[in-house]
Amino acid sequence: MVGSNIDKVDAVRIITGKPAYTDDLVMRDALVIKILRSPHAFAKIIDINTAIAEKVDGVECILTYKDVPQTRFALAGQAYPELSPYDRLILDPIVRYVGDEVAIVAAKDEKTAIKAMNLIKVKYEVYEPVLDPEKAIDNPSVIHDEDDIENVERLGKICGFDAKRNIVATVNMATGGDVEEELNNSEVVVDETYSMQAQGHGMMETYRSFSYLDYTGRLVVVSSTQIPFHVRRHVSRALEIPSSKVRVIKPRVGGGFGGKQTAAVEFFPAIVTWKTGKPSKIIYDRKETFGCTNTRHAMKIRVRIGADNEGNIKAIDMEGLSDTGAFGDHGFAVFGASGKKSIPLYKANAARFHGKVVYTNKVPAGAFRGYGATQGDYALESAMNEMAARLNMDPTEFRLKNLCQVGEKMHLLGTPLTSSTLDKCIERGKEIIGWKDKYPRVQVSDTKVRSVGMALGMQGSGIANVDCASVQVRLGDDGFYTIYLAGTDMGQGCDTILTQIAAEKLMTNFDDIVINVTDTDTVPYDGGSYASSTTYVTGMAVVKACDELIEKIYEAGAGYLNVSKDDVDFDGKVLKSTNGEQLTLKDMAVKSVSGVGGRQLQGHGTFGSATSPSPYMVGLAEVEVDKETGKVDMVNYVGIVDCGTLINPKLAKVQVEGGIVQGIGLALYEDVRYNKKGKLDTNTFMQYKMPCRKEIGNIIVDFIPSYEPTGPFGAKSVGEVVINTTAPAISNAIYNAVEVNLRELPMFPEKVFNAMHLNK
Repeated sequence: MVGSNIDKVDAVRIITGKPAYTDDLVMRDALVIKILRSPHAFAKIIDINTAIAEKVDGVECILTYKDVPQTRFALAGQAYPELSPYDRLILDPIVRYVGDEVAIVAAKDEKTAIKAMNLIKVKYEVYEPVLDPEKAIDNPSVIHDEDDIENVERLGKICGFDAKRNIVATVNMATGGDVEEELNNSEVVVDETYSMQAQGHGMMETYRSFSYLDYTGRLVVVSSTQIPFHVRRHVSRALEIPSSKVRVIKPRVGGGFGGKQTAAVEFFPAIVTWKTGKPSKIIYDRKETFGCTNTRHAMKIRVRIGADNEGNIKAIDMEGLSDTGAFGDHGFAVFGASGKKSIPLYKANAARFHGKVVYTNKVPAGAFRGYGATQGDYALESAMNEMAARLNMDPTEFRLKNLCQVGEKMHLLGTPLTSSTLDKCIERGKEIIGWKDKYPRVQVSDTKVRSVGMALGMQGSGIANVDCASVQVRLGDDGFYTIYLAGTDMGQGCDTILTQIAAEKLMTNFDDIVINVTDTDTVPYDGGSYASSTTYVTGMAVVKACDELIEKIYEAGAGYLNVSKDDVDFDGKVLKSTNGEQLTLKDMAVKSVSGVGGRQLQGHGTFGSATSPSPYMVGLAEVEVDKETGKVDMVNYVGIVDCGTLINPKLAKVQVEGGIVQGIGLALYEDVRYNKKGKLDTNTFMQYKMPCRKEIGNIIVDFIPSYEPTGPFGAKSVGEVVINTTAPAISNAIYNAVEVNLRELPMFPEKVFNAMHLNK
């Protein structure tokens, strides 16, 4: 099974439109919820009048900040205790960005809810918003001036949280020698600043959730989420009810990319149902999905690299500023990942990552595929390419000279590198793209030039010492197996991957396994699908559960065959004893649930890792630049990946392709823009440009596996590393074409043109 191109278990159901998603499962009589939202970036509600709206026929309830619990909470899907401040309320008298929630309207249908929503009268005291992250610290406008953020003391000690100064986190990590001394002693120094914009997730299925009370009075939350167990905790805290009263069910998820690692909508129908006793649902439209949930963190990162004239890196220093928007979900963790998942690529005498995360009056930032590594990788790899140019070295050779090698301790992480084929990935990538013949550029015509560029990327596999997953595997009464797990499939195919791992361990056919996923009442705990953890963390839990079950099968089989366990052989279908007797698995399964001594066989596995082994990728971009207009066209993008053992090469390949496409969008097209009053301008697909098939060129993917000793069958993650190389590789290709360095994303044609003709 491992290494086979098994089709996704849900592929046919999806393409034939079988009911599977959240809205498919909603009861017919469910109340429809709409949210009245703030038109101001920063204001206080001084009066809210719902009297007229409540008289509209079909309105069930209207809730304002006066009607909801006042316990603050966080929405980040992170292991408890979270590293995010509890700075939210279900409804707050202070609104902190355009689109912040003011009132919840529940009615018999959408038309009625919208009619009532438009009849609510609100008076605001408008404050001066903070829209520039560089002006946030010690700004006269304090975005979170409340005194009931409960985990202030803890976060202050861990990450320097200081809401009164608009600071969410202060990070300072360093390893090796003295960075400043090494930079001063370096013969060549690059010192540049790079800016990455926010990015919208653009998943096909917008945010949605519905709730109902079961026959025992428990609250059931059905949601398109990556984090069902975290949702249960958030809903419990926000509504001030015991977790035992909350059950969360995750149907099929129509895309998340990290956005649904934040519980953006679940508590709205939850509180309506809890108060009315009636089922209710909320479905965000595309504008709400863009403007009222979360984005990638916009960051500005100054990079200083010192090297000698031979190209040996002496020091790496990265200083960043991250814009977390109106709330602090994920702010500290994302920013830390920017350094921890970029700098360890390289050897150096000294390395440091430091900087701050700040509040602004913008759409909250959260998790996005790459989770900070994308921002850090863009800055560091762009600076590495500039260093190679200053040294007059081929950027591929410069990388090969300085790569951290297996067995060497990685900067900032403090652990040795256990598996990598990154050097081989570089060589393979150069071969496929034709680097030797195309670097640095090929003149196509008087006005057009083609060129190639490259970058490296790394990620992690789960969060070391934090992520943990549990799995149960049961032998059914007819000889088949059922897996109970909470790893969340949101399109990446983890249901298929985890079934393959189980089938391999149990020596059985793929179709002999039933996978039962994510109902918090029936499956064991798993943090969810984020941090590139599913194959590595949940996969190892599957391995452990299957190992335990196999051991029990041997023990039970030996008992039925009246021999010792050491005298039994099992091939996945039949148990055979050394004396020639045998028992089929099916017959033993029947025996195990029958009679006085019957006991259904099951295995349990829990896995958490002290390390987070890194997958690696080299990305090589070939672009064509029009020197008259600055337009950049993608020609080829080659991605060569080391994700350890390939459990399912076909699914891994489409993961790489998808990440590259998102990276092309980030590099050349996508931009989150606000007007002067803080209103999001790019809140539909008409204004927010994502690349179409014609704009991504030819994508070529290959793998050079390593073997990760701590992973299932030697596997590491693949889901996030694949987005990290694209922006710096394309930027490097543009430089090699027209000899201008663009240090701000996205690289629109006008930026390329201006850099070529106006800024020299």
